[in-house]
Amino acid sequence: MTGGGARPARSFAIVLIVHLAVLVLWQLAVDAFHVPKFILPSPLATVQTLGTASYAWGTNTLVTAIEILGGFALGAVVGVALAVIFSWAPLVSLVLLPLFVTLNMIPKVALGPLFIVWFSYGILPNILIAFSICFFPILLTTARGLREVEPDLLDLVKSLRGSRWTLFRKIQLPGSLPYVFSGMKVGAILAVAGAVVGEFIASERGLGYLMIQVQSSLDTPAMVMAVVLLTLLGVALYGLVLALERMFVVGDARQT
Repeated sequence: MTGGGARPARSFAIVLIVHLAVLVLWQLAVDAFHVPKFILPSPLATVQTLGTASYAWGTNTLVTAIEILGGFALGAVVGVALAVIFSWAPLVSLVLLPLFVTLNMIPKVALGPLFIVWFSYGILPNILIAFSICFFPILLTTARGLREVEPDLLDLVKSLRGSRWTLFRKIQLPGSLPYVFSGMKVGAILAVAGAVVGEFIASERGLGYLMIQVQSSLDTPAMVMAVVLLTLLGVALYGLVLALERMFVVGDARQT
């Protein structure tokens, strides 16, 4: 028990030390070479921009967080649900999956103006753009996981006259969980990009909107701070998916 708990703690400590070392080297390099602030601000100069009240960091960060989480949650629910439907109804998969592949080829930046026309400005269009980007990997990986079930297990359940629901709950779903979380980890990364794309196109709030506003005044520290906050939001969402994966996948493996 102690060894199993010490290993993640040691890994986390190593990751933290590496990140802190990068920040220290960044600060030393900027100070040593006298890099102008508008080209590359130091970490300290970047953090100092949080004191600028006119940028409304808290509100803009919260808006972007809602867009990321909303788009990711919608993508996860719809992606997993469609994958289950495809596994139960191969004809539906044959008809709809090629259509989803084609729709996924559409550049998401091109969808932004259409979403604005259809849903106006606000959080909703950005949630939908984030959803459109992160939904497809979750659908594909989950569908693959539901397909890659050992035939012997399927034959065993069928020989015992198990229902389709029993087959799904006892065999397909547990076996597909690693694939589901694999797609969700990719989706968590893409959801951040989707929310920012929406805010770049047209938005009145959010970190992406703030980056566009400070670009005209060459406030590079504020732009870098916005990037840092976006990164932290992505890391938090990715960490949440990892925690859920550890809870459901690793936990089930230990019980068995």
